[in-house]
Amino acid sequence: MSVNGNSNAWLNAEDPESITAPLISGQRSTPNSTSQVALVGANVCPIESLDYEILENEFFKQDWRSRGKMQVFQYIFMKWFICFLIGLIVGLIGFCNNLAVENIAGIKFVITSNMMLKSRFLLAFIVFFFSNLALTLFASMITSFVAPVAAGSGIPEVKAYLNGVDAPGIFSIRTLFVKIVGSVSAVSSSLLIGKAGPMVHTGACVASLLGQGGSKKYGLTWKWLRYFKNDRDRRDLVTCGSAAGIAASFRSPVGGVLFAFEEMASWWRSALLWRAFFTTAVIAIVLRALIDVCLSGKCGLFGTGGLIMFDVYSASVSYHIVDVPPVLLLGFVGGILGSLYNSLLTKVLRIYNLINERGVIYKILIACTISMFTSCLLFGLPWLASCRPCPADAAEACPTIGRSGNFKKFQCPPGHYNDLASLIFNTNDDAIRNLFSKNTDSEFHFSSIIIFFVTCFFLSIFSYGVVAPAGLFVPVIVTGASYGRFVGMLVGSHSNLNHGLYAVLGAASLLGGTMRMTVSLCVIILELTNNLLLLPLIMVVLLVSKTTADAFNGNIYDLIMKAKGLPYLEAHAEPYMRQLTVADVVTGPLQLFYGIEKVGNIVHVLRTTGHNGFPVIDEPPLSESPVLFGIVLRAHLIELLKKKAFVSTPVPTSTDSFKRFSSEDFAKRGSGNGDKIEDIKLTEEEMEMFIDLHPFTNASPYTVVETMSLAKALILFREVGLRHLLVIPKISTRSPVVGILTRHDFMPEHILSLNPMLVKSRWKRLRFRLAPPSKLF
Repeated sequence: MSVNGNSNAWLNAEDPESITAPLISGQRSTPNSTSQVALVGANVCPIESLDYEILENEFFKQDWRSRGKMQVFQYIFMKWFICFLIGLIVGLIGFCNNLAVENIAGIKFVITSNMMLKSRFLLAFIVFFFSNLALTLFASMITSFVAPVAAGSGIPEVKAYLNGVDAPGIFSIRTLFVKIVGSVSAVSSSLLIGKAGPMVHTGACVASLLGQGGSKKYGLTWKWLRYFKNDRDRRDLVTCGSAAGIAASFRSPVGGVLFAFEEMASWWRSALLWRAFFTTAVIAIVLRALIDVCLSGKCGLFGTGGLIMFDVYSASVSYHIVDVPPVLLLGFVGGILGSLYNSLLTKVLRIYNLINERGVIYKILIACTISMFTSCLLFGLPWLASCRPCPADAAEACPTIGRSGNFKKFQCPPGHYNDLASLIFNTNDDAIRNLFSKNTDSEFHFSSIIIFFVTCFFLSIFSYGVVAPAGLFVPVIVTGASYGRFVGMLVGSHSNLNHGLYAVLGAASLLGGTMRMTVSLCVIILELTNNLLLLPLIMVVLLVSKTTADAFNGNIYDLIMKAKGLPYLEAHAEPYMRQLTVADVVTGPLQLFYGIEKVGNIVHVLRTTGHNGFPVIDEPPLSESPVLFGIVLRAHLIELLKKKAFVSTPVPTSTDSFKRFSSEDFAKRGSGNGDKIEDIKLTEEEMEMFIDLHPFTNASPYTVVETMSLAKALILFREVGLRHLLVIPKISTRSPVVGILTRHDFMPEHILSLNPMLVKSRWKRLRFRLAPPSKLF
């Protein structure tokens, strides 16, 4: 925004449609709204920025000074108590999710297997086909009609939220319900998707709902919760919730904390680390207690095993220096496969988005089509594999009669098993256990592993885009594990490592190549396999695969965020930002108010703009010259209009303001819709009255000089977590403020559209950097 020559610039009308204008704009005079449009889940909706800055107005200072030791104790106690509740609830949800999936999918496989034992293959296929279709149809329908924002993994949306991007409904009760029920249904339908991503979103939903300070709609307004009605505290709780989601998915408490730190959070501090660790520790205890119940056989088809726990390497692992070259090669190829996976997935998602734009029916049709295709592949491909005789020294019953095991009978005669069916005609978790298992080097045929790898690689890409809660962690793990097994077979007797260990390293390499995390993935895999001796090899594989993949494209969640249009601010500034100043990117017109403003002017500006922050200036006689007093928020202005805090004459009324309001009146609203300017009804007489904005204006906003480089402004904006950054003139002029920088002003599309000359030089650098993958793909 920039000031024009007219002193009444704040009265200029703005096109209301600019609220949903695209990010790229070709005109410099286009008003810059803080609200944009993005694809959230499967729903296109307007998004807004969050404000993590403390608004230090007089009202806030008065409220803060009134707090005693008891209020401080309540605030600290509630922080820890809510973290305890997050861990308890998310742990219960994670356990129930796994219990439901294992039993629903288990009943399906048991019924199908029993039919195949009686050689009723066609009927078995019909049951398998239509049960998968019904589960997928149910998941896609409740997602499409109840909460479209629940589609996908939810990790890109939560990551964007922690970066300061908010969207309506991403943490609502409806979203939480669909995320849980839809994920159970979709995963049980044998789609090649995971439940770890939806669990991260589920944990974030639980944390956000607990931290909303209660709900007036449902009569839940516990007084102690009022302290969390702000973006800063909710951000910390959502961070703990995202850590809880991973901890509950993989029973990996330390890995969950590191995942939130490395991948999700844009702001981190030691106090938050402590609370996140406490949250995941609660989950570990809850899951351990619930698993003890299952050990007694009270969990149905869930069995007596662990919860997503692949405890396959309790024995010591021996490896030597000669084993390092194959491991390095495995990591290098895994990085290339990971970058290819990311590239193909983003292209498929774009195609799905084009189809989804045609309506809900097309979204459901895509999901049903993928389900039918998946059922045909899972049931049909094992017929291509030849039956193998059961090994004489098998550690378990062969062939396996029932739901899980390394030796699926499928269509084979007695005493034989189908190795491909043991992998593909199974749940994802059981397939991973079979691939990770030790002392099984001769149980899987070379061709079966190749077929399984190719099927998982492409099927997981096409399955992720369906309109249902779907994660990427487990599909990437099972695909990477099959790739690792394949490498282990190629190396053969030239390595001291068995094929199960190569499967673990293959999963690590593909995870590193797609998600580009290192420390958190390393710890998650160690906690999954329950063996610290794997640490050196996993570290090497992750480092090599991530370094290789970074040469081609970004991590999968960043690519999805960009495709969705979520304005994520990176931690580093682009080189071309050093060539620009903040004055080069601010656009206008600027909307501002006087310290004592006419009610009619405020109403007009709020009704004709979508801005959420307005500079407040003082002019004589309130000051010797025009001076910037601070910034006032849209929500606060609407509250002032709603309570009709008017005076008949333009005089300061600071002392009377505190009697009309409480701190809760200006607290951040929950997931429900806040008050709108259209709901405010005022008479003609009231429109001619005045409001003293001084007590409610943030008198110490962050400001930068117009000559500051855009790169430095970006670092300040991101690190502090701002929504508005005021630009002031270097030399005193008639106007005390040049404009306001918002998140949109730092987006590359906006910057390059205002400065076309930078496009050519930036494209040269990108073309040079992206030359290898363009040749590869």
